[in-house]
Amino acid sequence: MPDPDTKTIPRLKPELKVERPKLHKVLLVNDDFTPRSFVVTVLRTQFRLDDSQAQRVMMTAHQRGVCVVGVFTRELAEEKATAATDMGRRQGYPLLFTTEPEE
Repeated sequence: MPDPDTKTIPRLKPELKVERPKLHKVLLVNDDFTPRSFVVTVLRTQFRLDDSQAQRVMMTAHQRGVCVVGVFTRELAEEKATAATDMGRRQGYPLLFTTEPEE
């Protein structure tokens, strides 16, 4: 039998706040040296865009100077941008993909 002088205090479980990961944009930066067909190939292989999507992204970057390719978690965005940039560098092109936080 419990001691009548003993007080029990219920424990409150701490609430876990789960936040969605911060998202980052991968940007294609236009240059005047990388062939358009190569840019389309990179967009198709690294970002899994179909041919028409890759063409649109490439042309938007060409006309505006930069274009958002996709939005991913920070780690994935950095991984994809690095892999795509490296693909161009291996062929001797100044192709550049960068990342920035999504607003």
